[in-house]
Amino acid sequence: MSANILHPEKIEIVDFKIIKGQINSPFDFENEKVAGHTFNVDFELGFNLEDKLVRADFSVHVETKSEEDTIEEAVGNFSFVYVFYVDNIEELTTLEKDGAISIHPALGNALASITYSTSRGILMTRFQGTVLSDFILPVINPNDLLEKGKK
Repeated sequence: MSANILHPEKIEIVDFKIIKGQINSPFDFENEKVAGHTFNVDFELGFNLEDKLVRADFSVHVETKSEEDTIEEAVGNFSFVYVFYVDNIEELTTLEKDGAISIHPALGNALASITYSTSRGILMTRFQGTVLSDFILPVINPNDLLEKGKK
């Protein structure tokens, strides 16, 4: 495969949905007692090679960590689904004998990057004016999402 196999015009988002968007905050929650946040993300890819489509499922769980252990924490749970059209998917994937699909690292990186950065921006706006307004997903290496998805 050549180094220039991926071109921006070859990948496009054809569908997007927020399938879950929930923030739970105790009635008497005090933002000034928040010392930090913990979060977990999940990322999975699914393929429809015939139609040149890739589905990316991305979910985020965020929880406040307050200075006092007795406080009920605020929690945010969001799940996103992206559907990408990849014009040259046949050049970037291999159907293995066991039915598994192997993808070119550049394709995986591009899909993880687009999914994560878009979701990050959406979460920034969704968290404004809420108990999670001080949280932002950190910038990460998109390959970490791909590794997490293989486990």
